[in-house]
Order: sequence, then structure tokens, then C-alpha cells
Amino acid sequence: MNGAVRSVGRALHFPVTGTARGIRRATHANGAGESGLGKLIELHAVNGAGDVMITVALASTVFFSVPTDEARGRVALYLAITMAPFTLLAPVIGPLLDRVPHGRRAAMASAMLARALLALLLSGAVVTGGIELYPAALGVLVASKAYGVIRSAVVPRLLPPRFSLVKANSRVTLGGLLATGAAAPVGAGLQVLGPRWPLYGACVIFIAGSFLSFSLPRKVDSARGEDTALLAADARHLHGPHRSGTLKRRPGLRTVGTAVTHGLAANTALRCLSGFLIFFLAFLLREHPIAGQSAAVSLGIVGVAAGAGNALGTAVGAWLKARAPELIIVTLGAIELGAAVTAAVFFGPVLVACLGAVAGFAQALAKLSLDALIQRDVPEHVRTSAFARSETLLQMSWVLGGAIGIALPLNGVLGLAVAAAIVAIGWLTTVRGLLAAARHGGTARSRVA
Repeated sequence: MNGAVRSVGRALHFPVTGTARGIRRATHANGAGESGLGKLIELHAVNGAGDVMITVALASTVFFSVPTDEARGRVALYLAITMAPFTLLAPVIGPLLDRVPHGRRAAMASAMLARALLALLLSGAVVTGGIELYPAALGVLVASKAYGVIRSAVVPRLLPPRFSLVKANSRVTLGGLLATGAAAPVGAGLQVLGPRWPLYGACVIFIAGSFLSFSLPRKVDSARGEDTALLAADARHLHGPHRSGTLKRRPGLRTVGTAVTHGLAANTALRCLSGFLIFFLAFLLREHPIAGQSAAVSLGIVGVAAGAGNALGTAVGAWLKARAPELIIVTLGAIELGAAVTAAVFFGPVLVACLGAVAGFAQALAKLSLDALIQRDVPEHVRTSAFARSETLLQMSWVLGGAIGIALPLNGVLGLAVAAAIVAIGWLTTVRGLLAAARHGGTARSRVA
């Protein structure tokens, strides 16, 4: 009898333990377990699962629960109260985090714990509709982006042997995407029980993430050999005396050649397009859903297409490794521009879904290529700071795209023409510099004394 009970117990237990072991083998493969990268992949998966739970709860409250016109006003108010202050706070996130290089694990844990507490606060606001929803949502956004900046800075310290940075980032990103895809239906199921439940789920997930942050190796807290990278004109500031008695300039991204700055500019255009499409298509498909489908199903189709494109771009990035990142970014911009123009001229539901897939693919692969440029052209002692600065700019461009999307009238042809214009501006202003950098073989290096 006891043997039969143990057999049944093992049978019930195996799907969980077997899946956990399979995930652990995948995340720790090729030296990722020994270097600590596997732990970061798991932490980022937890982060993605928690974020999607909060997204489900807020989308249901702000977007789906009221008529389209009122929802548009609510989302505009949401953007004004949360995104506008974030554009002011985002530029200081990187510099503030530069001051805590010895406490990155604690900073990541704090970002997780803050979102756990804010999820509890939101659980009351989503029911009452109180004004506290907006500052709490702003806090979640800031904490999420702070985590993203720290995560970008941590990856270079956890590279396994013979791993390129683009391959490491693709693994971390793919882990987050898979967790997001798995958690989204769970969040939707919890939403059926009540608007509070996805937020309770997010609270539990983020508490687990705060403990998991301290499982990262201690070396991520080391700042040995690091310095602060500045953007644009800030590079002219002096850093301090050099050994010879001369003054040494603090390195900025402009001192490492044009490849990084042009790659960053091209990525900001693609990230701006992403923010634009999310908000514009959300309202457009709610008002004019795909023929024969509900608004929710129409949004789901485009969302799945974008998610699949993002996952494919991440996978291709791992396969391409660090080959010709300038040419990859230029090619992606051209493909994205062609897709946007085609969707605007021959507007239709299939082309809209295709544009979402191409946008997801291009954004993921272009970001990985930017990572490769930073790894190649930015000196190690300023690389982590450069990641923080670039991530902040990308998040700000997403906010700008979202604001444009919410302000436009719900005209599909007009909206996709604006989308094409966003990509065209980014591509035309960077293609020449990226091609020139590619011809020189990426030999530009920092001129720091």
C-alpha cells in the first residue's frame, strides 16, 4: 500500500520536478550555470512574469472596462500622470544607479520588493478607481525600468567563457519572453476571479524575485575597473587628475566612434515605433476589430504576432552572435520601413498583424546588435554605465511613441503612415553613419587618455 502511494506521489510530483530540472538545464547550459548567468536568466523570467500580471490588471481596469472614448481619456490621463513624470525621472535613473555599483543585488531586490508593495496598493485602487492608482502605477514603472538598467549593467560581469554579450542578452531576453507568455494566461485566469487577483499574484512573484536577486554571484556587486560613461556634450566634463599630472576627460559615448551613437539612434526610432503601435493599434482594433472577431481577439492576434516576432528576433540574435551589427541594424530598419509603408498603402488586418510581427522582430534583433556594438566599441571600464544610459534613452523613446499613438485620430492609414515616418526618420539619419562604421570594420575605440 505504501509503495503504491509513493508511486502515485512520484507520478504527480514528476511533472513539476521534471519541468524544473529541464528549465535549470536550459538556463545553466554552456557554462551559464558556473558564471552566474543562469541565475540572472531565472531572475529575469520572474521579473517578466510579475510585470505581465500587473499589465493584465491595469489593462482590464484602464482599457477594457469602459467604452472606447472614455478608455481613450483614461489612457491619456494614465500617460500624463505616469509617463510624463517618468520622462523626467528616467534620465536620472542611470546616474543614480552609477552611485551604487557595490549594491547591485540589493538594488535589484529593492526594485522587486517595491513592485510587490505597489501591487498590493494597486489591488485596492483597481476596485475603487481611486486616484492612488496613478502614482502607484508610476512607481511600478520606475521600479521596472530601474531593474532593467541594473540588469543590463550586470550581464557583462556574468559572461561565460566564449560567450558574446549579444548571445548572453538573447538568452536573458528569451527567458523573460517565455515567462511572460506563460504568465499571461495565468493572469487572465486570475482576472476572471476578480481584478485584485492578478495583483496578488504579482506580489507573490516579486517577493520571490527579491530573494532570488541575492542568489546572483557576489561579483555583480564589484565595480573594479569601472567608470561612468556620459552622453553627448557631458563628455566634455573633466574627470580628474591623471598620474602624469594632466587632466583626463571622462569618457562619453561620442568618444567611441559613430557606430554606437548611430546604432542607439536607430534603436530609439524602433522603440518609439513599438510604443506607438501598442497604443494606436489597441484603440484602433477595439473600435474596428478584425472582421469576424471581437476586439479582444483582434488585439490578441496582433499581440501574439508581435510576441512571436520578438522571440524570433531574439533567437536569430543568438545565432548571428556579433556578426556585422551595423549592417544588421541598417537591414532591419529598411525591412521595418518597407513593412510600415506596405501596411499603410494596402491597409488591412493581415498586414497590420504582419507589421506587428516585423516590429517585434526588428526591435529585438536591433537591440541585441546595439549590445554587440557597446561590447565591441565601449571600453570595459565604462561599459556598464553605457548600458544604463542607452537603456534609459530607449525607454524614453517608447514613452514618446506611446504619446503620439494616443493623440492620433483612429484612422488606420494615417496611423500607419505616421509609423512609417517614425522609422524613416530613424533610418535615414543613421544609415550613412552605420554603413561608414561597418566599412571601417568597427575599429573606432575610446580615445580616453
